[in-house]
Amino acid sequence: MALSMLLPRLAGSGTGFVRAAIATSGLRGAAGRTGILGLTRRWASSAPTPEDIDRLKHLRNIGISAHIDSGKTTVTERILYYTGRIKEIHEVRGKDNVGATMDWMDLEREKGITIQSAATYAQWGDTNLNIIDTPGHVDFTIEVERALRVLDGAVLVLCSVSGVQSQTITVDRQMRRYNVPRISFINKMDRAGANPSRIIEQIRTKLKLPAAALQVPIGSEDAFEGVVDVLSQKAVYNKGARGEDIVYGEVPTHLAEVVQEAREELIATLAEVDDEIGELFIEEKTPTEDQLRDAIRRATIARKFTPVLMGSAIKDKGIQSLLDAVIRYLPTPTEVRNTMLDIDNNEQVLDVVPYSNQPFVGLAFKLEEGKYGQLTYIRVYQGRLEKGQFAYHVKTGKKVKISRLVRMHSNSMEDVDSVGAGEICALFGIDCASGDTFTDGTINCSMSTMFVPDSVISLSLTPKDKNSPNFSKALNRFQREDPTFRVHVDSESKQTIISGMGELHLDIYVERMRREYGVDCTTGKPQVAFRETATRRSPFSYTHKKQSGGAGQFARVAGYIEPIEEDQLAELPHEFVNNVVGGNIPTNYIPACEKGFTDGLHEGFMVGHPIVGVRMVLQDGAAHSVDSSELAFRLAAFHAFRESFKASNPRVLEPVMTVEVSAPIEFQGSVLGSLNKRKGLIIDTETQEDYCVVVSEVPLNNMFGYSTELRSATQGKGEFSMEYKKHAPVLPNIQEELIKEHQKKLAEKK
Repeated sequence: MALSMLLPRLAGSGTGFVRAAIATSGLRGAAGRTGILGLTRRWASSAPTPEDIDRLKHLRNIGISAHIDSGKTTVTERILYYTGRIKEIHEVRGKDNVGATMDWMDLEREKGITIQSAATYAQWGDTNLNIIDTPGHVDFTIEVERALRVLDGAVLVLCSVSGVQSQTITVDRQMRRYNVPRISFINKMDRAGANPSRIIEQIRTKLKLPAAALQVPIGSEDAFEGVVDVLSQKAVYNKGARGEDIVYGEVPTHLAEVVQEAREELIATLAEVDDEIGELFIEEKTPTEDQLRDAIRRATIARKFTPVLMGSAIKDKGIQSLLDAVIRYLPTPTEVRNTMLDIDNNEQVLDVVPYSNQPFVGLAFKLEEGKYGQLTYIRVYQGRLEKGQFAYHVKTGKKVKISRLVRMHSNSMEDVDSVGAGEICALFGIDCASGDTFTDGTINCSMSTMFVPDSVISLSLTPKDKNSPNFSKALNRFQREDPTFRVHVDSESKQTIISGMGELHLDIYVERMRREYGVDCTTGKPQVAFRETATRRSPFSYTHKKQSGGAGQFARVAGYIEPIEEDQLAELPHEFVNNVVGGNIPTNYIPACEKGFTDGLHEGFMVGHPIVGVRMVLQDGAAHSVDSSELAFRLAAFHAFRESFKASNPRVLEPVMTVEVSAPIEFQGSVLGSLNKRKGLIIDTETQEDYCVVVSEVPLNNMFGYSTELRSATQGKGEFSMEYKKHAPVLPNIQEELIKEHQKKLAEKK
């Protein structure tokens, strides 16, 4: 039997230990692309205890992710209530002015959005859940990125009306990057225009993921009463003051045919992604309920399928069924393969063994400044972390004592003495950065870090009180907490420039500086992250000579620069290629030539922004036995690159954003007009009941102030989301304006 057919069977039938060894769920980490046969080396070091196997079997690390306003925080609030973690439910933007438990920052409660991912843990039946509620806004995408890096499974929440939106696609991409299996939950089934079958079709077409419903709704919109479980063929209703009582009943007669069709569709979808159901389907045998559940679990963990559930969190319906599905279909820590790099052995890829009797390995994935100092969130991948023990910071080699170990519940905490493999906890008083690895000192290994997107917008920031010591303190703290928030001082204007993922992202930090540090700041006009690039091949031959008594400086370099192909730009923003033969340039000077090239990339001559998309190929040169030095070759390469870049017909690039606007259908003309006015390229328009969705690509430089314009054009009913797509050349007339503006700035400084 083929290995691909054998794996799902082994995964479904073996113990957790066997499942971990064959690792059907795929790989984690930058280096984790090795074959199945390379797994055995680290697994058999010592057998785990039965207690540890049982603990891991009853543990799930999950995240709640979605587009803005799909109801993530409301879903998490219900999960905490039904699992007994909180005694009463408070709503996002609730009238009682308390706010949802997971939105604990004052800013989050005022704006009604999630800004930081909040961690908590709960218990459902005999299973422990570590839950992270993540933001939906694209400006806080790093919070989703770092949460998914350390989670084993996720719940993707979708709105029953809007369905798959722009940020849903971003979250889907992040889940694929870290190989995270997911369950889909269609929320807001009580909304006018709710249409779950259309949403399932969108998951299949837009996210390219096989999906099928495990439930059929009983009624919809205002008449939404509950769901029918397609597998057990029972109706499920939520009764009681807050839906805490589950009542099972017979399938309503008018839905019997719909339920049968949904079951057949589920079997047909599973037959395409699971061998066992596929064989039964070909033999025209009907699978049992247990066979279907096992197949759903295998296919979900292998990321070939997503089961779809539905409900209405705000109306307290469908959450308990979602919790049951999390435990049934999402993986335990032993069913996900994570990898680490052995630093002592040429960064060889090793498999993480997710048991407590192994040497400790943990990843710090999030930092937070609490009232007791820096709080560091850690996912324990291997071994056990105990209060009072010493841990080694792999990057610095420093030994740190674990003086206090806590489990988090939003912004409150619970002290614990130890945590085992697979758990998420927090430490105090540890000096580290986001993405650092800790071990117990017996092994020198590092986990791969998370992906950090480039910033797309910058603002100049000036404190009103120039002597405030808290200004730099706040900026340093925010940079440590958030890798997408960057600060630098402009070498020419001497202004402090902050960069981030969007206007809202930077506004939140400016507001937090005022509230948390008492520093009032004035912000300058937003600056867009322009880039410069070459458009054609340009040769260079440059000799650097300097004679001033004694040993001088001499270096000659020759070759060409050329643009990098557009499809390679994301992975390769610039490249240096050494094609020198015959030792014309001694090999010890080649790194200096590369440094000269990278020095030249920092600032372009047209608008003063960095240069990207250029490959420098060094073909020939000359050196002098006395006068040549590293500095001479560095300067020669720098000037050679600058000269040839000017001759390569350079262009200015600007960030282009994917903008998705949704508004009532009567405002469609106004929306299209407003996007055309901002030089937007309309990609897609879609009509959903009485709403229209317009997807377009618009230069970021033209998007400032759009939210105000959209609100006034749609009577406050329109909303939009924006996400970075690519850098594209600006129009020639705009390029001329930008160059003139840059020349004017330079002239003023002289």
